[in-house]
Amino acid sequence: MTDDRNPPDSLAGDTVGVVGLGYVGLPLALAMAETGYRVVGVDVDETRIETLRDGDSYITDVPDGAVDRVVGEEFVPTTDYDRLSEAVGVSICVPTPLRKTGQPNISYIVDATEELAGVLSPDSTVVLESTVYPGATEEVVAPTLADNGHEVGEDVFVAFSPERIDPGNEEYGTTDIPKVFGGVTEACGDRAEALYGPVFDELVRVDSATEAELVKLLENTFRSVNIALINEMATIAHELDVDIWSVIDAAATKPFGFMPFYPGPGLGGHCIPVDPKYLSWKADQHGVATRFIDLADTVNRSMPEHVVDRVVTLVNDAGTAVPDSDVLVLGVAYKPNVVDTRESPALDVISLLEDRGASVAYHDPHVPAVEIGAQTYESRSLSPAVLADQDCVVLVTDHDAIPVDTVAEHAPLLFDTRNATADIDAEHVHRL
Repeated sequence: MTDDRNPPDSLAGDTVGVVGLGYVGLPLALAMAETGYRVVGVDVDETRIETLRDGDSYITDVPDGAVDRVVGEEFVPTTDYDRLSEAVGVSICVPTPLRKTGQPNISYIVDATEELAGVLSPDSTVVLESTVYPGATEEVVAPTLADNGHEVGEDVFVAFSPERIDPGNEEYGTTDIPKVFGGVTEACGDRAEALYGPVFDELVRVDSATEAELVKLLENTFRSVNIALINEMATIAHELDVDIWSVIDAAATKPFGFMPFYPGPGLGGHCIPVDPKYLSWKADQHGVATRFIDLADTVNRSMPEHVVDRVVTLVNDAGTAVPDSDVLVLGVAYKPNVVDTRESPALDVISLLEDRGASVAYHDPHVPAVEIGAQTYESRSLSPAVLADQDCVVLVTDHDAIPVDTVAEHAPLLFDTRNATADIDAEHVHRL
């Protein structure tokens, strides 16, 4: 289906909407406002909306000034979907977690799309940015919008554009990263291009929404598989008494045919542990086995257990029974310099150590408290005395604010899962 009318080169100056003002939606909304759009930002969390109306931010990568600069005129935060009736384009940036069964949970997308269907004016463009299984935009979003009397590609235009936000990355901001997108129809792709053209430095158009969905899943499955490979190599290197970090550095000197990945305590965050499961679930619907992807997931999810096994051995070798030991975990965010603990391997490490009988505490300068199961932990202060009282300190997340030299100096035993102690040569310091 094609659109006989000439699509606009740009929609800048018009009102657009962003649904979901989290780590993806808020930076996008602000970037659009800075470009010249009037942006209506919708979120169901009233606390978030009040914070934004006060000109403040709750996202680490978004400074308060970026909100205060545009809120009120260029950026209108609200919980009211009706405010989107004036929008010529809407980006959906809601969460897509996994269910406890490991299956995709797109309920937030369904809810947002149903709300939009009731308020959108004709000739509007809707772009889904939330990670989904291939085909979800065409199978879920487009039909829901069409149920309200719209015809996709004629008076409502639907596309998919994967979010590529990397929290904590100071080198690449929202608009610096090439923007991939694909429309349900050619006309839908034209409208998405007009919507995003003024905002992003580079647009990358693919042939369909499903192709764009698969782009995101490929990107993060690629990372999952390669991280699993190097995690497995790390376990082999340990048994061979070889420093895996030195092996990687040496291999990385090859100018072709090798890309360095690094081992760690497991995968965390909103993407890499989750996205491959969306892909394998959809592949299973088509009778395609994803043995490689599933094996990578198994390897990566086994790493917290491997870390705990190493810690138990080190503590025992130091002459302390694990049930009598005090262990301090450094860092519970899933990556350095962020507050996000979703899927963080540190949470599993703490739980597994507790299961072994250890008394476990944590320190994280970015996360003052965290819930693990039914228990709430509070971050401990980090001092020479606290470090010296531990039987083992486990560095799980290497925040810049964690003084590694001080930790190594005062902790009687240090297990480093991130190679943050590469320059420290001491018998009591051990690396993954």
